[in-house]
Amino acid sequence: MDEVGEARSDDFEREEAEAEAELLRDRFRLSAISIAEAEAKKNNLEISPPVMACISDLAFKYTEQLAKDLELFAQHAGRKSVNVEDVILASHRNEHLAASLRSFCHELKGKEPQSDRKRKKASKKDDKSKSEVLHIS
Repeated sequence: MDEVGEARSDDFEREEAEAEAELLRDRFRLSAISIAEAEAKKNNLEISPPVMACISDLAFKYTEQLAKDLELFAQHAGRKSVNVEDVILASHRNEHLAASLRSFCHELKGKEPQSDRKRKKASKKDDKSKSEVLHIS
């Protein structure tokens, strides 16, 4: 493929990614508005459309920042994926939320079958000592 074809392909991929991001953003905002409307109705309140739009926009921006923070926490720990500990760490400013997340995490670990839990890999030192023992015997 020539340079012009590659540039067009890159432009197409970028436009496609932007369209997908916009669709996700719109769906998120609609969900946030729907939740806010349901809560307002449950509590016999009314929320004006501009306030609703502001709430959904703030929720989206907060979620974007949270995702960036989680990615950085995982990267700092030398991992490529986010885990529960990263989410709990991100909630440190809201102690009630952090406590709820810790409790939820412990409940999940309690329900998890023992055989499905990940086992820690033995260190190279342990592997070497085991192999030495095997060779000596």
